[in-house]
Amino acid sequence: MKTLHEVEQELNFWGWPQDKWELVVGNTTLQFNPKTMIMTWIVMILVLLFAIAATRNMSMRRPRGAQNVLEMIFEGIRSLVNQNMSPQKGATILCVVVTYFIFILFSNLIGLVPTLSSPTADYNTTLGLALCTFFLIYFMGVKYKGIGYFKHYVQPFVFFLPINLLEDFSKPITLTFRLYGNIYGGEVLIAVLLGLLGGWAHVFGGFIASVIWLAFSIFVGFIQAFLFTMLSIAYFSLAVKEDH
Repeated sequence: MKTLHEVEQELNFWGWPQDKWELVVGNTTLQFNPKTMIMTWIVMILVLLFAIAATRNMSMRRPRGAQNVLEMIFEGIRSLVNQNMSPQKGATILCVVVTYFIFILFSNLIGLVPTLSSPTADYNTTLGLALCTFFLIYFMGVKYKGIGYFKHYVQPFVFFLPINLLEDFSKPITLTFRLYGNIYGGEVLIAVLLGLLGGWAHVFGGFIASVIWLAFSIFVGFIQAFLFTMLSIAYFSLAVKEDH
């Protein structure tokens, strides 16, 4: 049986740099994972190609192919948004949450392709997405409630301030590690399966174990993209809801 590190070395079909890139800014050293950055750009290109395919030569009478898929995603998420807030307020973040779902779904599923990995298996990616939601919560709150949005920190009593602050700051943390943990865990499990295969670990970039785990990984990829999107919608709706 091979160790996780040995399996990762054999699966490095494309020769990804193993060491992180460093950028020194003043007294601060920033580290970048080159593999995650490359895979993120690949996902963005795939999302762009999907969007072009879905919106090119659109037909109102007989939609087909990628247009059908995009319309189902858009209508489904719009329905969720309108169930949680008024359509006027929901229109502000509708395109954001639709983009969330498509980008996260593509990121989750690309790791199932032998020799490739999911950008969402890196907590830096999931943290970036979670911080976007975190700042958008405040944007939505201030946009529709003004400075009065911050009154909820001292409700129902002023000594609830630490608890309410902790609740708000825990949101990006839970969003980050829920998505990261599930996707990274799936990739580790594939590596463990490959380790059990011994000398067959590297065959076709890990194709055997990927197929074994394929169905469940697709399910997890969809569910995690949906959960991140749904929780973001719920947080936005809490920020804009009317106080009673």
